[in-house]
Amino acid sequence: MSGVLLRLAWTAAVAAQAVLAPVPAAAAPDPQRPVSQLLTDLQRLYRQVEQATETYNATAGQLKRQQAEVARLDGELARARLALQDSRMDAGRLARQQYQNSSDLSPYVRLLLGRDPQHALDEGHVIGRLARERAKTVASLTGTEKKRDALARAARKALDTRLTLADKQKKQRDDVTAKLTDVERLLTSLTPEQLGAVARLEQTGVADAQRKLTTSGALGDDARPASDEGDRAVAYAMDQLGKPYQWGAEGPKSYDCSGLTSQAWDHAGTPIPRTSQEQWARLKRIPLRDLRPGDLVVYYPEATHVAMYVGNGKVVQAPRPGEKVEVSPLASYPVLGAVRPDASPAQAPATEAR
Repeated sequence: MSGVLLRLAWTAAVAAQAVLAPVPAAAAPDPQRPVSQLLTDLQRLYRQVEQATETYNATAGQLKRQQAEVARLDGELARARLALQDSRMDAGRLARQQYQNSSDLSPYVRLLLGRDPQHALDEGHVIGRLARERAKTVASLTGTEKKRDALARAARKALDTRLTLADKQKKQRDDVTAKLTDVERLLTSLTPEQLGAVARLEQTGVADAQRKLTTSGALGDDARPASDEGDRAVAYAMDQLGKPYQWGAEGPKSYDCSGLTSQAWDHAGTPIPRTSQEQWARLKRIPLRDLRPGDLVVYYPEATHVAMYVGNGKVVQAPRPGEKVEVSPLASYPVLGAVRPDASPAQAPATEAR
């Protein structure tokens, strides 16, 4: 059985790889459709899964950053409370000193009644210094209280944001699970003959798309060597061959599409955004004819899938649920364009390649 057919025969294993709450059953799909329609339905469902996965990944990244912000603010708030405690102790000492001197003549009155002008002048300097220290103590207490209150408000707001993101992530997780269940339901409704026919039709479509891409000259002469970072990224990605696709995963045992590409470039020493959509939006775009190993190929108009170019018209990728990291034709999915993670900032942006 071919690799494509194996992935089409995937069933309950997908649900088992992510320990999630079950979703309500939907109406069973009608398998009595032309093979071309069955393939279209499967591709649509897989695409929806990947869109939902990348949305989930983006929220996961936001949640991770927000958790770090909550921890940072909690630390600052704890330090501010300690500083406030110190300021209050200083203020308390000041109050006690004022109380203890309340029955004596004020230092200012003693200054006015002093017989020795020089002594009076010296004492005036002391009085001025004490006054400044008292003013500083009061200002410190006031400022520390304001900082404590501001940090407390910021910490509460950050915590509320984290809780909101966590709730959003849960809903997105359930959305992915529901879409995976739709794929599973359609696959289990098909006969072995239908699965085989769908697999052959998909293989034919990929071969035709790859041939058109190659004969059109869009890929150039493929003579560009990888950069040192690109070599390291490709080596890392190739080392992951055979590991299963799992949505939301970024290694080391399993990956989704952007989890593989982001981890490969991170290990190459050039961190890049986590999701395929962020990679498309934030990295330097290049024409397909300028591809070199290590560059990323982005797919679909919404930039919901990504793979790494390895040369000779091939990419290494974590394709979709039920599959494993593999080397595939570049045209396995509809190409949106390409980006270069280690492009020089001085390079001018390339026009979008489709």
